Amino acid sequence: MLELEMNKEIRLKEMEREMQKEKEEREMQKEKEEREMQMQREKEEREERERREEKAREHEFRLKQLELGVIKGSDPKIGLDTGGFDVSKHVKFVPKFQEDNVEKFFNHFEKLGEQLKWPRDKWSILIQSNFTGKAQEVYSALSIEDSMDYDKVKKAILQAYELVPEAYRQKFRKYRKADTQTYVEFAYQKERHFDRWCASKKVSTFDTLRQLMLVEEFKRCVNDDIKTHLEENKADNLKEVANLADQYALTHKFGKVGQTQNKGQFSRPNKKYGNNSGTTGNSGSQSGSISPTNSGKKQPDSSRQKNDQVSSNKAAFKDIIICGFCHKKGHTMANCFTLAKLKETETASNALANVENSSEVVVTLRPNSNDKIKEEYLPFVSEGFISLDGNSAHPPVKIKILRDTGAT
Repeated sequence: MLELEMNKEIRLKEMEREMQKEKEEREMQKEKEEREMQMQREKEEREERERREEKAREHEFRLKQLELGVIKGSDPKIGLDTGGFDVSKHVKFVPKFQEDNVEKFFNHFEKLGEQLKWPRDKWSILIQSNFTGKAQEVYSALSIEDSMDYDKVKKAILQAYELVPEAYRQKFRKYRKADTQTYVEFAYQKERHFDRWCASKKVSTFDTLRQLMLVEEFKRCVNDDIKTHLEENKADNLKEVANLADQYALTHKFGKVGQTQNKGQFSRPNKKYGNNSGTTGNSGSQSGSISPTNSGKKQPDSSRQKNDQVSSNKAAFKDIIICGFCHKKGHTMANCFTLAKLKETETASNALANVENSSEVVVTLRPNSNDKIKEEYLPFVSEGFISLDGNSAHPPVKIKILRDTGAT
């Protein structure tokens, strides 16, 4: 019985060893197959990379030949079928590439191509010879097939130089006529900037153009912070823009007392004349009116309009600002005449109380019989009396008072 059990255990161990051996063989076979597959993939990738590099070298070689004027339409060694078209003879007519005016370059080239009847399938070969800067980098990054397609080359380069719509808008709005330009040239450039702006905003119908104008005017009229918020959200519909502006205003608490919707249009109060609503003598200064230096001369219309605008803006400013102390319009607490007067009264009362509460007042009077006042001070000297402690035992003392000419 014991012998049977031992034989059974031996067979089990042998079976386990065989199974383990088979498992190891399968794993080794699997690893071998994986290595072979990996090697095959690497070989294919290497061959593909070598083919691409070979094509790139061939492409660069052809381009270099074109630049040196070597390519001939009848030369069979080059391998470039030009169909009898001699590229080297026509490449000198290609206009100079301008990075600051890419569209003008393409328009000029296409007109020349049509006039000189260049084969369209050769345009990409002709045009690449004059590329510089970013255009040259974009062209080099294209595949061999795409680099031979003029439309794909043009599209890739225009995308590389494309600006955001706001940049086109600013170019259109800020463009001014140069002294060397004719008005026809200026009108053409102005129209071109406008077309670029519309194209960047995908304006193709009257309604989209209407929305473009309305949104721009809306942004011009709002606070700078709200305008920045609208630019970041890139809304193109007037209703959407208005909703975004309301949401931003509610979130940031715009429209409170003391705040304005366009801070840049309101001037700061003139401290020289004060901002007191209780005085009438300064009302002319507070209203923001500007008197001309030469009353006899007539101001230009633009100056009058500017002065009227400043006056209206300052008048609006006065209507909005309310003092937190006296609750009157036209000034703030910092410039409140009533509050300033109250503070002066409290200061004088406190000084008098300090003198009255002192138990003993020691005063040293310097005899002034021999004191001489300089002649230049005489216009500012006056006589007065000073009470030392308010007690009848100490009568008021006569003194001379020198007024500080720098006092306000």
